[in-house]
Amino acid sequence: VRMSSAGPTLMSRAQSDGMGPLMTKAQSDGMGPLMMKAVSDGSTVTTVRSGYGSGSLKVVDELDDEMRDICTRIDTDGNGFISKLELVAALQRDPVVAALVLPGKDSSQLMSCEETFDEIDAMFDQIACGKQRVKYCHFAEHFRKAASETVSNTSEMRALYDLIDADGNGGISKLELLAAVQANTEVAAFLLPGMKSNHVMNCEKTFDAVNGVFQAIASGKRRIDFADFEAYFKKVTCFAPRPRLGVDRANTRVFIIGPGFGQQLNPRQSAMIIQAGYQVKWCFSIPNPEVPNFPVQPYLDHIKAEMDAFQPDVVCAASKGGVYLVGLWQMGYWRGPSVLINAHPTCKQLPEDVPIVLAQGGNDEVYPTPRAELERIVATGSPNRCLLYYVANSGVMPSGQHTRVGDFHNMESLVSRDMLPRLVDATLCPDGPEVHLLRSWRDRLGEGRLAAEEWLGYSPERLRKRWVSRGMDEQKLREVPRGSEEFQNVAAVFKTAPKEPPAYLMTTQAMWDRVTILSIQRVENGLQEEGSTKPYYDSLRRTLDDQGVEFEPGTHTCWAFHGAQPDAIESIISNPLAGFQPLASGTRNSNVWGSGTYFARDPKYVADGGFCGQPAPDGTRRMLMCLLMSGMPCLGDPLHKGVLPIRNKPHRYNSSVDSLSSPEIIVVQHPGGALPAYLITFA
Repeated sequence: VRMSSAGPTLMSRAQSDGMGPLMTKAQSDGMGPLMMKAVSDGSTVTTVRSGYGSGSLKVVDELDDEMRDICTRIDTDGNGFISKLELVAALQRDPVVAALVLPGKDSSQLMSCEETFDEIDAMFDQIACGKQRVKYCHFAEHFRKAASETVSNTSEMRALYDLIDADGNGGISKLELLAAVQANTEVAAFLLPGMKSNHVMNCEKTFDAVNGVFQAIASGKRRIDFADFEAYFKKVTCFAPRPRLGVDRANTRVFIIGPGFGQQLNPRQSAMIIQAGYQVKWCFSIPNPEVPNFPVQPYLDHIKAEMDAFQPDVVCAASKGGVYLVGLWQMGYWRGPSVLINAHPTCKQLPEDVPIVLAQGGNDEVYPTPRAELERIVATGSPNRCLLYYVANSGVMPSGQHTRVGDFHNMESLVSRDMLPRLVDATLCPDGPEVHLLRSWRDRLGEGRLAAEEWLGYSPERLRKRWVSRGMDEQKLREVPRGSEEFQNVAAVFKTAPKEPPAYLMTTQAMWDRVTILSIQRVENGLQEEGSTKPYYDSLRRTLDDQGVEFEPGTHTCWAFHGAQPDAIESIISNPLAGFQPLASGTRNSNVWGSGTYFARDPKYVADGGFCGQPAPDGTRRMLMCLLMSGMPCLGDPLHKGVLPIRNKPHRYNSSVDSLSSPEIIVVQHPGGALPAYLITFA
């Protein structure tokens, strides 16, 4: 590694001797650079940078014999690469290849089944990252990653078993299994992935599938015990939130277009990228493009040459440097992960199938751009591949003040809460930058709260499993025993401080630490859960699935708090249709983030803000701890009147928040979007 004024660059020995860059046929074909690494026996192992956005080096020789055999079966011309045509042909003729790539499907009819062909087409494009052919190592890594997404998890298996065992007698009958598949989306998704199960009693195909699963587990018995269940499903999909797997920043190469990025005027922005630990290459050898009749094209060739030498995973630009990034897109010189800070006036359309983060402040005084225009620009990119990180003012309080002030051109929010590196990481996420950003919100919570939330669960089914009643009688509140594990975990969510100081500063954390929980009561309202929450929860899963987004409890659901006057809390708890309604749960102040029911991430905000109403004569106060079906949130806006912006047409965003960096306020617009789970009395 040699250091220069342009930042760290990787050079081979041949380059340092003045011989120029090493080129291979793979490079000339656009397949990426090969790098040679000596090993102890004097031989070499060839390593190859994986597709744009991998941020790591993959070793070709890591292929096991089975995967190497699969690859050679597909690669009919033996050139070391797999084309889409070769893959399609192999799937039709070779059952060994088909068993790996399309398990359980009839691949012989691939060319006559549009659904199967589209699946293979999308799979190849995902592996190839825009290239016409893929290397063996990239093909193998795709399936290695897919296999790693299943984990052995006895506690989750037990929770699933208990959901099916409705009478709690320790055995599952065939009738119980059928009923659970029909009534419980979590059970159905695990047992019959991809099949519609809500009409199991009216669909012979689904009924037969459930019957087959039961027979396979029971092995002739009339009841399934947990040992049978666990033995059959040795590896299950984990129902907990996705592990918080970060990008390997030390092996991620970030190429920064120097002009406009702020190394002089906004040095903290540059420092944050460097301190994050990336391998950084600065491109300073290009002029300020904001002069009349500036010829961009010659400098694009120069930038491309530097990029070819550095082989970045991500390219970043800001302010006036945005014209260069837009030019690189338009010329096809760069179609990999990109971060554009400030919407340059030349940016009117995003390239297709490119992961892009566009960051913009609502108070940008240099390139002022209305939110609607920014949303239009982002919509020109491919679905689930682009993210608008927008930071705007809240609405105005009765006092005339804003609760939050949006970013100006320098985008102050990018230099706190690890925000700029998180946006860089987001472009590398295979599930899309928006999903990555949502997952990163959980990292703002304290570890104690995270552990407690995972114990409590993130789905209505998991919560209802702890009920001691069917929730159909008049008594809707049940005391949670103080010494129970449930009490301890609810208390941990209530008391654990976030990792970073909240945006809304009221009393000190030390004062909150002195707050005492007097009682926790579980809300058990069966009519409300079955008639409002569960239908909305199921519809949310479907709408995300329609958009190509995998539903993740803990990412698309979250825990939050709500305070109200005593009579409003009583209405929320006891209403048989929907707990949260505008008349019973409106905001005390103006709708600074748009209309809807307001919830706070932190209970301290609810208490300090006076949202719990007047204390009781004994000085106690109460608030609700709720499970929110937040789905895909957008930044709130005082102009939102119950209808949120389009995300992927015709689907709209599902909720709104006060910040895309670290939300502390969540606004839910649908009555079924929040489930009151616990009533906490404190003093």
